[in-house]
Amino acid sequence: MEVIVDADNQIETWQEVTLVYNAALKQINTKLEILNDEFQHVHQYNPIEHIKSRIKTSESIVKKLKRNGYESDIENMVKYVNDIAGIRIICSFTSDIYRIAEMIRLQNDIHVIAVKDYIRNPKPSGYKSYHMLVTVPVFLSDRTVDVKVEIQIRTVAMDFWASLEHKIKYKFEGNAPEHVKNELIECSKMVSELDNKMQKLNEEIKELSGT
Repeated sequence: MEVIVDADNQIETWQEVTLVYNAALKQINTKLEILNDEFQHVHQYNPIEHIKSRIKTSESIVKKLKRNGYESDIENMVKYVNDIAGIRIICSFTSDIYRIAEMIRLQNDIHVIAVKDYIRNPKPSGYKSYHMLVTVPVFLSDRTVDVKVEIQIRTVAMDFWASLEHKIKYKFEGNAPEHVKNELIECSKMVSELDNKMQKLNEEIKELSGT
């Protein structure tokens, strides 16, 4: 997925990249905390278990640009790398994923550019997660910069599986033995079954308690 946002935003140095992308992460983190607090106030329930955020390292960005045939300069970083700023939202149940995605979508100053639903359409490896590519305005003293942020939303079980897959990819440099890949796919199926059972159990508890 290649999405290009207008690069005429006067970001000229790596220091400015880290400044504006960190600012974008702070804004979205604050929004998510407020939404979670509001949900607790209204429904006595927190859909978000925890949030992780990170800025991609310059080395990783350069590798990605080279892999896609682009020169390693600031303009290309901003234009062609969509996941310089990343936020991962971990929740308890699959239904929470879509609830959180909708809350994000309804924020007036967040613009959703693209969505990839790897829950309804998992990757061949078994990977499941809900991805949103958004822009958020960062207001500086002399200009406003629309900054891209990749948001991943997944359950605790999906996150555990994805963490293991990442470690295996790193260890085998993307060439894991076939039997390991097959075991990962089987584990992914087990994760889906667990998420479905936990979802049904949670719904039954809510019905019995009248909440």
